[in-house]
Amino acid sequence: MSRFLNEKYQKLEAYTPGEQPRDMKYIKLNTNESPYPPSQGVLDAVNSVEAANLRLYSDPECKRLKEAIAELYEVDTENIYLSNGSDDILNFSFMAFAGNGVPAAFPEISYGFYKVYAELYGLEYRKISLKEDFSVNAGDYCGINSFIVIANPNAPTGKTISEEDIRRILESNPDNVVLIDEAYVDFGGESVYPLIREYKNLLVVQTFSKSRSMAGARLGFAFGDKELISDLNRIKYSTNPYNLNRITLVAGEAAIKENSYYMDNCKRIVDTREYTTVQLKKLGFEVLDSKANFIFAKSNKIDGEELYKKLKENGILVRHFPDKKISAFIRVTIGARADMETFIEAVRKILEEK
Repeated sequence: MSRFLNEKYQKLEAYTPGEQPRDMKYIKLNTNESPYPPSQGVLDAVNSVEAANLRLYSDPECKRLKEAIAELYEVDTENIYLSNGSDDILNFSFMAFAGNGVPAAFPEISYGFYKVYAELYGLEYRKISLKEDFSVNAGDYCGINSFIVIANPNAPTGKTISEEDIRRILESNPDNVVLIDEAYVDFGGESVYPLIREYKNLLVVQTFSKSRSMAGARLGFAFGDKELISDLNRIKYSTNPYNLNRITLVAGEAAIKENSYYMDNCKRIVDTREYTTVQLKKLGFEVLDSKANFIFAKSNKIDGEELYKKLKENGILVRHFPDKKISAFIRVTIGARADMETFIEAVRKILEEK
């Protein structure tokens, strides 16, 4: 850290992304990427003609992609916000909807960026404990007069919260924005984006990174009341109007047009998730009920950190979190069936060696 860094950022603990080692070829089950490639239409859209047009600025209104998303989800374009990955939407939301006496609140065990954003903007914030089964207790969020952020399904647990509970939270905090982060919703969750017609304080955030095989394209979108979307656009146009490049825009439009391809892939991932869950349970693991493209599992035969290290030695990357409440677990991204068979066999051998 240099002596030039603003003092208010010197104690900031940055988000730690999943490791990307290059020392050998790994089976990557640590960053929740899709095992399947983008659709053919996306590959065709990212062509030399579009590359040649990179000399031109992208459309700051993202009009064509907004229209495609609006048609698929049956909403108005004024209810859609697009950004450079869903992380940018989260970032702007913490900036826009908390502070000046409005604290932020989010689950204690959840996506690590929530805490980072709260501290980045010097916000008061509250981390709310999960129940013993790692589920969100909706009652803890009712009437707390805070900017509320809940991942649904949650990460790293994969657990969901019901629409009924989300309604309770929205109705008991009418003067505060409730953000539902649906990065993993296409793997078995239930989106609450239709509720934006009923609740002006609801913002629903999704991404192309997971279910649409475009983690490297950096494309996120949000649904909300037109006034919330206008608030986000005010910040966008005050920072970077051209926040989505031309290639990402055409790739996103093509992906929406071929949505059935991606939803079929989600079904394949769900099937592989169930296979992997069954196999781990046969090995004595406790596996939480996941509606995401990953599972959260622990064994009473080996510590989570040790299993993570042993798997890495065997060329398989999974995610381990040092928090004492979840340090016994590993988070495992669901890859292709062959990758998961290799993972299961490696786990079996590691346990036998123990």
